Amino acid sequence: MVYAEIIKQVMIENDLSQQKFADILGVNQTTVSQWLLGRKKPGYDSIMALYQNFDVEPNWLFGIE
Repeated sequence: MVYAEIIKQVMIENDLSQQKFADILGVNQTTVSQWLLGRKKPGYDSIMALYQNFDVEPNWLFGIE
């Protein structure tokens, strides 16, 4: 569940609420909440949005070295 910790870290570093983070990525707040709880994983479009907006490498997001 590396992705949940990284998403939380990105939100803290950028001082973003779940809603603001969701707006930037083009998803709803409930989706972000599900990611943070580890109940869902980000899909392709969300992973690309994380990379484009926050420079989060897809491999790093899922703990791949």
